Amino acid sequence: MSQLAATVAESRRPVASFFVHARAEPGVLPRVLELFAKRGLVPSAFHSRTFGPEDADLTIDIQMPGLDRGTVDYIAAGMRQIASVEAVLTARG
Repeated sequence: MSQLAATVAESRRPVASFFVHARAEPGVLPRVLELFAKRGLVPSAFHSRTFGPEDADLTIDIQMPGLDRGTVDYIAAGMRQIASVEAVLTARG
């Protein structure tokens, strides 16, 4: 398969989006990313930002192509078990 064909095929895979809201504490980011790393996955995009009074809140936006619905739900459930995580929303498209 040519590089162009591989790129086109990659762009057609469904992309799962994870939107996480948490308290801004040092252990949150590595614990969220660990859920991908222990499955040998590297997200295609990752962005985090603190906000609110004294930057006490944290949002994390992660994009991961190629996950089936069951895996998305399983990873999201793992995120919800992390101390300081207040909400996790997912989308797949």
